[in-house]
Amino acid sequence: MDSETRSYRTGTRETVLDLTEDCRDFVAGRGDGLLHVFVPHATAGIAIIETGAGSDDDLLAALGDLLPADDRWRHAHGSRGHGRSHVMPALVPPYATVPVLGGRLALGTWQSVCLVDLNVDNAEREVRLSFLG
Repeated sequence: MDSETRSYRTGTRETVLDLTEDCRDFVAGRGDGLLHVFVPHATAGIAIIETGAGSDDDLLAALGDLLPADDRWRHAHGSRGHGRSHVMPALVPPYATVPVLGGRLALGTWQSVCLVDLNVDNAEREVRLSFLG
């Protein structure tokens, strides 16, 4: 297995960050296998969704409806509603696995690999890309 960690700046607002191009670059020329994408943070997740047509904003809106940024959370340090960021990985897991065929991601036409981050208290994220041939 070959692995590499990349750093991303998600900023100070909730975000869906498209990682697809970095994933494509990582698997290019590697043949057949699996790409495993993992975010080693308790408050972020990896989603495979369509981006650029509003779905990324829809995902953030849906998570906002399911996990409001208010004072209901027992885990209550950091910014208001921070506890919801610790619940989010149960809905958007911290990993995804994508088939790789001939050194290319076997994603559907509109699928993208995305980092989902609701935690405005942590603007720096690491993502581990691992290829198993």
